[in-house]
Amino acid sequence: MKNLLPQPTSEVCHFFIERFVFLCYNSSMTNRFLPIGIQDFEDLRNRGSIYVDKTHLVYKLVTEGKPYFLSRPRRFGKSLLLSTMEYYFRGKKDLFKGLAIENLEKDWVEYPVIKISFGADNYPDLNCLISLENSVLSEYEKKYDIAVSDSRAAPRLKNIIKGAYEKTGKQVVILIDEYDKPILDALYTEYEEQNRQELRSFYSPLKDCDQYIRFLFITGITKVSLGNGSSELNHLNDISMTSSFSSLCGFSQTELKEYFMPEIKTLSQKMGMTIEATEEKLKQMYGGYHFTHNVEEIYNSFSLLNSFKSQTFDSYWHKREFCETKLAKQTDGLRRTPSLLVKTLQNQPIELTNIVNGRLANENQFKNYDPDSKNMLPVIYQSGYLTIKDFEKETRLYTLDFPNQEVEEGFLDVLLKKFITVPYDDIGLEINNLRVALRDKNIDRALTIIKSAIADLPTVVKKDMCENYYESVTHLMFRMTGWRVVSELQNVCGRSDVVVASKDSVFIFELKMDKGRSFEEVAEEALAQIDENGYSQRFAVSGKTMYKVALVFSSEGKGLLGWKVKA
Repeated sequence: MKNLLPQPTSEVCHFFIERFVFLCYNSSMTNRFLPIGIQDFEDLRNRGSIYVDKTHLVYKLVTEGKPYFLSRPRRFGKSLLLSTMEYYFRGKKDLFKGLAIENLEKDWVEYPVIKISFGADNYPDLNCLISLENSVLSEYEKKYDIAVSDSRAAPRLKNIIKGAYEKTGKQVVILIDEYDKPILDALYTEYEEQNRQELRSFYSPLKDCDQYIRFLFITGITKVSLGNGSSELNHLNDISMTSSFSSLCGFSQTELKEYFMPEIKTLSQKMGMTIEATEEKLKQMYGGYHFTHNVEEIYNSFSLLNSFKSQTFDSYWHKREFCETKLAKQTDGLRRTPSLLVKTLQNQPIELTNIVNGRLANENQFKNYDPDSKNMLPVIYQSGYLTIKDFEKETRLYTLDFPNQEVEEGFLDVLLKKFITVPYDDIGLEINNLRVALRDKNIDRALTIIKSAIADLPTVVKKDMCENYYESVTHLMFRMTGWRVVSELQNVCGRSDVVVASKDSVFIFELKMDKGRSFEEVAEEALAQIDENGYSQRFAVSGKTMYKVALVFSSEGKGLLGWKVKA
């Protein structure tokens, strides 16, 4: 019998095939759970969440050494790493089914584990720290039935380590998370040194009890000195810049493609982008971290997972930190990373231009934080605002710069809100107005916006610092527009203060302090300097319209006095 039904066209067949593939793909995606905010390894595995396998690195650590220290920024998975180690040492083999360590480990011996996290509380003063120590120690004294003969924290910790060893017949595993938080919480207050001394005492048994310890792993944001030439933690193997462990926290480029291609494909469809463009955008927003030289770049795992969850590109790491800061302020608690950053810059001012254009430094300048030093670079670097971008073998100098767009925008946003007089809710609007003014070559409008923003010298800025302040904030506001901005651009004859390049224009700004001289005299001197030093020559072949601008600021902290333009 002849088939009288209408035959589907090739276009119809193609539509249904695509639809079938799409439905199958999204069906598989519904079974993929992103471990956002999950810090307990057992919970993560029982939920069936995606786990980027780091257990081969855990096994390498366990078999090659014993006492370790790792510094990483917040939201990089340090707590999950310690939780993974905890369940491994507790012999929970079933949780590691299908992971690398399942085949590497043959014995699965259960050890007594002492896990201490200072991330559970805020420590604005010594009493809060002592309270946390007492709570943790009481928990383990009860667990191992250890009598308290001395009320001090250090002897109690020593008795717990020895007691656990004697009662189980096995060496003890000690895992400490955010070991530096009590110091950072009290930074620049009268309690900073008190908390430091208390921690120095608390950590002292870790070295003396070495014979009872199977494995010791300590994490924090900064490698902070405990002061007075202390040796309590100097036996630790610092792997923060060890290339073989550079991907221990966060996700590497290889891991991104291996574990998250379904999420990348979904995100690309949602954003109307190719997969290649989506991968490049993810790298631009959340990648770029290098914790040593000549290693694969690392992505911020927290931001990456949130981007996949929300299916958009947003600022997650900084928003989270900012929200926690606001909450902490309401409860007189912790100063989270943005506040730590601002306090750092207030108490030990550094030139913004040394950060935003890339900073050369040797390892000792950014690796260890010493409270007796005025070098705040370790805090900026280890907080995650800077990362390693290059390394010169001959000089052994590192180039530090922002890792990615999310961090750069967050950093600049924090400073802008703190150091200018524009109302908080109007900052975004003013920055957009500044961008439009530069696009339209309306220099008067652009500089009027800047003049308004820095009308009053903030109380945190001393008058003898105002020249650096004015240059930094001017650069900061230009940078936030999204146009290409460079401060102190090197030329064979000298340096121009700030250069801004829009789509079809180049603005060369020379900043001068009046120092008691007339505006006209200073402005003419600045314009002459631009011409004499040939700042504009390198842009002459660009075909863009060029503007030379003299900015004259008050040496008395009264802001921008005026400007003069030469086309």
